[in-house]
Amino acid sequence: MDVSKKTLGTLFEQLGLSNDTAAIEAFIQSHNLLNRAGPIWAEPFWTPSQATFLKEALEQDADWSEIVDEMSNLLHKP
Repeated sequence: MDVSKKTLGTLFEQLGLSNDTAAIEAFIQSHNLLNRAGPIWAEPFWTPSQATFLKEALEQDADWSEIVDEMSNLLHKP
């Protein structure tokens, strides 16, 4: 059982993305969702496996759900 603390860095790593601070900030800036509605996992920039992971994390209220919500909030910020 994985009991490690989930962070944006570990989420990005889990999604197979670069997880250093600069890469995370660049991703958030280049994928801004300010004027879009809908679930984060439905966005076209995710691969099918990334979208499935995000959807399941939120639907199952999994360990990852809080950090996925945090990422969603960051992506929706002006």
